[in-house]
Parts: sequence; C-alpha cells; structure tokens
Amino acid sequence: MIPAPNRMTPAELVLRKYDGRPHRRVTGHLLGTDDFGTWIGTPRGSVVHYSYGWRRRQRTREHAVRLLPHHGWWMAMFLDRPNRLDVYCDVATPAERDVSPTGIPRFTVVDLDIDVLRFRSDGRVQIDDEDEFHQHREHFGYPADVVTAAGSAADALHQALAGPHDPFTGRHEIWMNRMLAGTGRHR
Repeated sequence: MIPAPNRMTPAELVLRKYDGRPHRRVTGHLLGTDDFGTWIGTPRGSVVHYSYGWRRRQRTREHAVRLLPHHGWWMAMFLDRPNRLDVYCDVATPAERDVSPTGIPRFTVVDLDIDVLRFRSDGRVQIDDEDEFHQHREHFGYPADVVTAAGSAADALHQALAGPHDPFTGRHEIWMNRMLAGTGRHR
C-alpha cells in the first residue's frame, strides 16, 4: 500500500461518453493507491457537474470513496449511510491519468452505460441500464472489443459483489476513514 499524501491533494474525475462529450465531473481528494487501484474521496457536499438532464450541478449527499482499478473496465463508488446503495459501479474504459489545466491530477474514463449496484438493505446486486448500453452500442458504433470488455466487466462485478467473499473486504472503509480524518469531517 502506498501511503496517502500528507495533505488532501485535489483530484478531478471526468466521465465522458463514447463520442467524447462530457457526462459528469467531480473534484475530490486523491487518497492514495493500493493493490486494488487508485482511491479518490468525495466528502458529503462535493460538487458534481452534470452535462445532461435538468440538474447541472448538485452536491453529494453522502461521503463516498471511489476506486479506479489498475486494470479494469469499471470504477466503483462506495457510499456511506444513509444511501440505499453501498456500492455503485460504472462499467467504463480503464482510467487515463493526466493533469488538468488547473494543475491537479485528472482521471478520465468513458462511461459505457452499464452499472452494477449493490443494495445496502439486503445485499441484492443488480445490473442496470443494459438497454442504454445496447442503444449506445448501435448509436456510437462501439467496437466488438469494447462490447466484450464491458459485458465481461459487468458479469465479473455482479459475481464478485453477489458472492460470499466481497473482493474489497471492507478496504473502502480504510480509505473512507482516511478521507474523513484528512478533511476534518465526521460521519
């Protein structure tokens, strides 16, 4: 495990659609990296910018930590209580890291529409928005390798999150606590 920075370093997370247009963007705190990937914290009240729908800006309601895996076609967001979900995974292209125009680390993914959700109350795992994936697959002309990678990622996440041995085994709690201590926030 690589230790977290001594101070909370800002980091930008950018989600785009396959045609390159913006989808969502949030600035959080770069918490560190471990064997799972890079962790970014977004404390309650972080501003999310949307490029669709009626809401263009919204503050997060719960603390969350986001995991960008080293090599994976997904990213996971672990939500604090009282959210009805404990994990929300976006199936997406592997994250590309660069530096934003403001000089902070920026991680960019292409959101491929399929989401894998785990509900806090009963542990139920659901694959969501497969219809949107199929629509965009046709509309944007997703190549066969992208379709295969997205489907494999959704299936693997569903199996992992529904199985008896959650692959993250509470690791997100370590990063959540580190974020809260570094920002002076509490649950």
